[in-house]
Amino acid sequence: MATENSTRPFLSLVVPAYNEEQRLPTGLQTIVEFVERQPFSVEVVVVDNNSSDRTGAIIQEFAEKYPCVRGLFEKAQGKGAAVRTGMLAAQGEYRFFADADLSMPIDEVEKFLPPHINDYDILIASREVSGAVRYDEPWHRHLMGRVFNTIVRWFAVPRLQDTQCGFKMFNAKATEDLFPLQTMNGWSFDVEILYAAQRRGYRIAEVPVNWYYKANTRINPIRDSINMFVEVFRIRRNGRRGLYDR
Repeated sequence: MATENSTRPFLSLVVPAYNEEQRLPTGLQTIVEFVERQPFSVEVVVVDNNSSDRTGAIIQEFAEKYPCVRGLFEKAQGKGAAVRTGMLAAQGEYRFFADADLSMPIDEVEKFLPPHINDYDILIASREVSGAVRYDEPWHRHLMGRVFNTIVRWFAVPRLQDTQCGFKMFNAKATEDLFPLQTMNGWSFDVEILYAAQRRGYRIAEVPVNWYYKANTRINPIRDSINMFVEVFRIRRNGRRGLYDR
């Protein structure tokens, strides 16, 4: 754990938020309560992704009330842009980004901390490996995810069963090395980061989680599936050009 005189937080929780005024108050309150239970220092970095509702105001209210919360603004639209901004602004020894809907209960973050991460640089939440449980997910969403992951494993990131679950932990070194390389602002940024991580020899493992489907998803099944397929091949092209090499 972090020492008492360390100026660096032990853990950073990064939350991208786009038009989340309905879910964000409950989600942030849950996160703050989690932080207050921990024996180590935690910062919460919430990134307003150019929202048009009260998301920014809610973040500001929490930042004024709770010292652990810090708000940022990212004008470039896309979850990938918001996550990159938050991860690079975070200061923690370990940096975990989480979807604002908390479809993975925040208490499960403990599965991603030492001693679990000691042998790895990156731990990613997985809904597919042994021990994982999905709750209430429509069959068509599951099918869409499996088809996309098959493409990802064939053409970009072999071996990993679930690259798209929105909960991932990176140590500080991996964060500061990989996220400056990120070019994707959309949903495929996870694949790009993991592709670069594998090319650079980082140690990655999947962690089984309990995952609860939340109906108010930001994904458009048709449009975003097409965009993600196109972006996978852009990642491969970038790789051939040496964009992710040391």
